Amino acid sequence: MNSKVIKNINLAFILSFLMLTSLFVIYPLIYIVSGAFAPGNSIATLSIIPFGDGITLKHFEDLFSKTDYVQWFKNTLFIAVCTSLATVIVSSLGAYVFSRFQFTLKKSMMMTMLILQIFPSFVGMVAIYVILLRIGGLDTLWGLILVYLAGNIPYNTWMVKSYMDTIPKSLDEAARIDGASHFKTFRTIILPVARPIIIFLGISSFTAPWMDYIFPKMVLRSSSKQTLALGLYSSFLTEKKNEFTTFAAGALLIAIPFIIFFVLMQKTMMTSMGGAAVKE
Repeated sequence: MNSKVIKNINLAFILSFLMLTSLFVIYPLIYIVSGAFAPGNSIATLSIIPFGDGITLKHFEDLFSKTDYVQWFKNTLFIAVCTSLATVIVSSLGAYVFSRFQFTLKKSMMMTMLILQIFPSFVGMVAIYVILLRIGGLDTLWGLILVYLAGNIPYNTWMVKSYMDTIPKSLDEAARIDGASHFKTFRTIILPVARPIIIFLGISSFTAPWMDYIFPKMVLRSSSKQTLALGLYSSFLTEKKNEFTTFAAGALLIAIPFIIFFVLMQKTMMTSMGGAAVKE
């Protein structure tokens, strides 16, 4: 009887802990959603009870009528798509070279990329700013894409290279016997086999720039070039402005297509992350 009581007490404690943890995680999200529909502007006027102040769509109307929200969305989508495509191309080609060829300083170059990935990205912000200034990349979308691409290459090249190492080299040899060039072997043999890791690389590279604020703040200046995170923050959450509800409405609109994307691509992502390695 005592053991049963102790078991019930432990179960009640675990359930209570999980419920409190879930509430702690979910409440801020619900609060943001309720803030997007709440009347007023300041966060200080909002009720701590979600949707306790009523519902209005005024903040969503202001986003499209009084700001460049649509342009910010286009800029962010363009940056994310270009970053994803460029990362997949450069990292997969680099991984193929490191996986299939032997050359001088190969190990040193791989170790250098690994070491570069250890340092936080903000350590090189001054150098990045100077380089973009000299090549005319400040306040341009392509300049920001270059920053994201440079940051993505080291780790992603390592990741794809590790996957390609599990692909039998006999496939390459068979292709060369048939007269295929190295690039044709890479395009027609290696890429289809490495499809799971390539899909995962494309998705992860797309999501990274979507809500980044630090680098857009450093690179972009004009309102027409701003991204969603930078535009929303600089327009509604500054020393002179405190329009939290409109900011919440913009953040909610960003999250909705992102949630839909993850729901639709969840199976693909799990398959890509857990794709079985091909071994000899």
